[in-house]
Amino acid sequence: MPSMQSLTSLTEAIRSRPRLRHSLIAAGLIAVGGCAALGLNHPATAPQPLPTIDRPTPIPKAPGRPNGASLTDAQAQAALLTPTDLGASWTATRGFATWRDGMLKATSSAGECSRLLNALYTDELLGGPPRATIGLDDTDTDAQLHYQIGARRPADVDATLGWLKSLPAQCARFTATTDNGLQEDVRVDAAALPEVGDARQGLHLTIATTTSDGRDHLLTMDVAAVRVGQDAFALTNGGLGDVPNAATQAAVQVGALHLTDVHRRGRAQV
Repeated sequence: MPSMQSLTSLTEAIRSRPRLRHSLIAAGLIAVGGCAALGLNHPATAPQPLPTIDRPTPIPKAPGRPNGASLTDAQAQAALLTPTDLGASWTATRGFATWRDGMLKATSSAGECSRLLNALYTDELLGGPPRATIGLDDTDTDAQLHYQIGARRPADVDATLGWLKSLPAQCARFTATTDNGLQEDVRVDAAALPEVGDARQGLHLTIATTTSDGRDHLLTMDVAAVRVGQDAFALTNGGLGDVPNAATQAAVQVGALHLTDVHRRGRAQV
């Protein structure tokens, strides 16, 4: 488990990057408005002294995405985190951690709590398959971070954020059963996130179980979901034992900056 000094060094390293500081200063979104008018004409030979309204020629609209997202697939990929965003100990994932099947693949008689476990196991925190994903491993702590760009309409994302916000009350503590019959003690707490994006929600989970050979296991997981304008991202940062919360906080900040930068570059190219 990393020391407080190493977590502080990781956070300071991320904060000290000139590109990240520059992005924080420039991360404003500019809304561009438009207006249209209908013309009124009085034909010279009109039998009635009433105006007639010329119908404007319809302007074809660009085809919208069924999921309401504003990013192209390439932009969604560009907005993902990279290993260098979190520090030297983070690398591209080597595969799914064994605890995902062993501890997250579980059900509970409490419906909303079971829904949470399923969303964590399937990596569908935002309510549907993501548009772009990346997995990162921390070689110092064996923590694993999964990051995804969502594919939902803003109203649907906000509804999911509201559901996540309700879980510390609905699922503060509950029991679950894994596929191989292990009994789990699960706790869910609200977790503070950086004030980024337009809406956000964080959770902190602990899942404790004892295997048939008497060994105790504790899975700790940070959960975060953030909406930035028309788009959203979600992440889980989990591992057996403690996980580096500094990486969760940095991932939320950098993730919001990536989405903002992608949107700004897209406007500049229009």
